[in-house]
Amino acid sequence: MNCPKCNSDESKVIDSRSIHNGKSIRRRRECISCQFRFTTYEYIQENPIMVIKKSGDREEYNRNKLESSFHMACQKRPVSEEVIQQAIQSIEDQINNVSNVEINASLVGELVMEKLRAIDKVAFIRFASVYREFQDIGEFQAQIDDLKD
Repeated sequence: MNCPKCNSDESKVIDSRSIHNGKSIRRRRECISCQFRFTTYEYIQENPIMVIKKSGDREEYNRNKLESSFHMACQKRPVSEEVIQQAIQSIEDQINNVSNVEINASLVGELVMEKLRAIDKVAFIRFASVYREFQDIGEFQAQIDDLKD
């Protein structure tokens, strides 16, 4: 695991905790080189799920893409990493309940929007504007009006 501060590949584990009902492990680490402390998460991948993209291409589900989407949407918003990780775990649980082989990317996107809508309205609008490819201010306004209901 590379240090996010100095990129050194040597760190030690300070604390490990089981989270999400034993489905993942949270590890607190310290970089040997610069003593920077950071957190990592480990998840068990039971069966690789294939995501069917709009183009029809298939690719293996990648949790990092989901995390990246959440982090971009929640950037500079009062949303903790713990809340983001809980939302991602919930989405993964739903994906596993829907299918153990393939899932449409559109369903994953809708699940993300559902979670973001409950977590933070601004993060939801950020994600929705990219995901739904808003073309003009009217589409933003329609989505904002829908949030008011």
